[in-house]
Amino acid sequence: MKVGIVYTSTTPELIEDVNREVKAQLGEEVEIYAQQDPSILADVRAAGYVTAPPAARLVTMFMNAVSEGCEAILNVCSSVGEVADAAQDMARYTGVPIVRIDEEMCREAVRKGLRVGVMATLKTTLEPTCGTVKRVAREAGKHVEIVECLVDGAFGLNQEEFRARMAECAGTIADQVDVIVFAQGSMAYCEEYIANMYGKIVLSSPRFGAAALKKALEAKGCL
Repeated sequence: MKVGIVYTSTTPELIEDVNREVKAQLGEEVEIYAQQDPSILADVRAAGYVTAPPAARLVTMFMNAVSEGCEAILNVCSSVGEVADAAQDMARYTGVPIVRIDEEMCREAVRKGLRVGVMATLKTTLEPTCGTVKRVAREAGKHVEIVECLVDGAFGLNQEEFRARMAECAGTIADQVDVIVFAQGSMAYCEEYIANMYGKIVLSSPRFGAAALKKALEAKGCL
């Protein structure tokens, strides 16, 4: 079985985490067809939102995965999650589900508490993730309070520096929230560290995205 994984900008830690979680859900024998286009996130950061050209390049990667025989696709970048939403009609037509890495994580956050902290290093990721939390809360018949935390200056730091910056920023919101959501999958390696430091539920997306990918494949009859 082959699955597609679509990245925009990525890190070695993110690729390692996503591959590990996907194989844990689907088995070591699963074939992964990975694509990445860093120019997509660069363009989104420059414009402050997702414009038509990067959206088109993302959809092209989705269709490449379909052409390569993938049974399902995992969209890893939360900044362009709404593009994945917009592509759902095509996904249904082709029979190749497009799964957002962050949606089930956001649903779990709403299940765990009514005060949700959302952490991101980029405003272009922070806003869409907050929007997803609000949407899934509405769908669940709940009203949540969202506390935004922009981890300014953390993008591009090494692991040690990044972990320290995450801890510093998490400390500014920990006493205001029930659960903390990491908007970017590349933050996942800090999950346990921050949870232990502040005694809070902390959620990162790779494990939730991989579980949602498995669920989509089961619904399709591939598993």
